[in-house]
Amino acid sequence: MIIREFLTRTQNGSASHRAEAASVLARTYLYGNLTADEAWEAKTALLTILDDPSPVVRRALAETCAASARTPRPLAVALSCDVPEVARLVLAHSPVLTDADLVDAAALGDEATRAVIAARHHLTHAVSGALAEIGEPGVLVVLARNPTAKITAGRMLRMIERHGDEAALREALLSRADLPPEVRHAIGLAVAEALSDFVTHRGWLGGERCDRLSREAGERVALEACGGAGAAAVARLVAHLRTTHQLTAGLILRAVLSGRIDFALAALADLSGQDHAGVARAMRDPRSFADLHARAGLHDALLPAMQAAVSAWQEVGRRPAAIRGAGLSRQIIECAISACDDLPGPAMHPVRALLNRYEAEAARDEAREVARTIAAEALARENARRDAQAADAAWRAALDSQRRTEFAPSVAEAEIIPAAEIVAAAPAAEHQNPVGAILEALPDQILAWYRTEEPEIDPEAKAATDAVLDGLGEGLLDLFRASQDIAAPAVAAAEPDSAVKIAA
Repeated sequence: MIIREFLTRTQNGSASHRAEAASVLARTYLYGNLTADEAWEAKTALLTILDDPSPVVRRALAETCAASARTPRPLAVALSCDVPEVARLVLAHSPVLTDADLVDAAALGDEATRAVIAARHHLTHAVSGALAEIGEPGVLVVLARNPTAKITAGRMLRMIERHGDEAALREALLSRADLPPEVRHAIGLAVAEALSDFVTHRGWLGGERCDRLSREAGERVALEACGGAGAAAVARLVAHLRTTHQLTAGLILRAVLSGRIDFALAALADLSGQDHAGVARAMRDPRSFADLHARAGLHDALLPAMQAAVSAWQEVGRRPAAIRGAGLSRQIIECAISACDDLPGPAMHPVRALLNRYEAEAARDEAREVARTIAAEALARENARRDAQAADAAWRAALDSQRRTEFAPSVAEAEIIPAAEIVAAAPAAEHQNPVGAILEALPDQILAWYRTEEPEIDPEAKAATDAVLDGLGEGLLDLFRASQDIAAPAVAAAEPDSAVKIAA
């Protein structure tokens, strides 16, 4: 019944009408309270929509069914294989699709389709691994920035191996919270290689020197990657370095000279086949350490430097001031150099040269740290000076504003209208009383001069009043006296103290 009714209403309709009907039918199937027979009929009707020639209709169906777990699996699979604008809606959200469906869609789809799959929530290891193998740099960046995607360390290394020269991919991987130390080391090597190629291409340094600088940078990155990592992560990093032939005697010596005994212990345990407890005991005994050194396959010429470095670390290495993260310790290096100075033989020359380079590197690191500390202190003092200067300026401005507010004169005292302006303005305003305007403008001291009962006036105030009266002119004063003579009888009839009140 549902199929017949749906086909009857949509058979001759437009594409937009059919798309609306398909969306209504899909919502009815997904969220309607249908019986088993009605659900079967609705499902069959939905499958018939897959043959609709218009992608608008199929897109409307995909938009309705994409995020629902009740979507029929045949319908979801068919829509995921449709044209890209329809398939991407289902591939981005459908919980019905399996890992095999997603891997197949990634293999057959274009870059935009793979990017949609890479951005899915809770992407599994299988799908992430497939994308790491076939994805373009843009797809790998989307995958690395997906915090819910599960990516193994091997797949991350494969991503760096394929497109490690892409800065966006390196930044995306470094932003992940679950980044293993071996991947961080690989990213550091990729950066060092990119810089080395740039410098070599410019002709600024020779190839051999750039290779040595890249190798030393890789060693520093390897030790820095161990910071905050547990014993298992350090052991995994050591295994990765041994597999890729990067676990050298120079790296182990650098680890001891830097106070990273955890890395040296894991490396010696991996090379010698002993457990960590046995290696730790051997490092406390010079004779046992010599046997451990030989079992690890290290060169005999390194043994004096290694023994001196381990002994120095046991004395000063545990002090926080002596060890600065993955940086070399000058105290430990000096002890190793002193142990190798008195040993003859041409085999010791490379060891002395290596120790001298380490000493120079440690001195430069120490100088950089001192310079950064001095610069930070100078910047802090300058900021404090500027803050104090700004606070002082604000305080002075507030104090000046308060003084102007407290000691500002009144309008009557601050603005005395000149007589010339009053006389000039009088003809223009004949309807107004010029005497009243003058009285409002004059201060109390001048009005008191014409009161019937003259109060005692201070000599200085009287002198100031005389100066003001002299500037008013005889014509203005005569006009004022005439107004006083006219107004006095009328006021006296109303009030006994008229003279006093008129003056007031």
